[in-house]
Amino acid sequence: MVQGGGLKKGDTILKLENIHMSFGKVAALAGVSLDVKKGEIHSIIGPNGAGKTVMMNCINGLYKPQKGEIYFKG
Repeated sequence: MVQGGGLKKGDTILKLENIHMSFGKVAALAGVSLDVKKGEIHSIIGPNGAGKTVMMNCINGLYKPQKGEIYFKG
């Protein structure tokens, strides 16, 4: 695995812009946006059914968001 090719602390490595994902009439994600910069630590918390796993599955490519963009640099 290639690690951080030329990225400096504070550079954006993961960006979610206006992510939407639904299953039937149930909206799992509605307009989620997030920036993660090199050197930061984030935690995603929320109750059951809040969309945490759906968001991670969109990030890792198991799901394709119905709307929005995901950028990964690193």
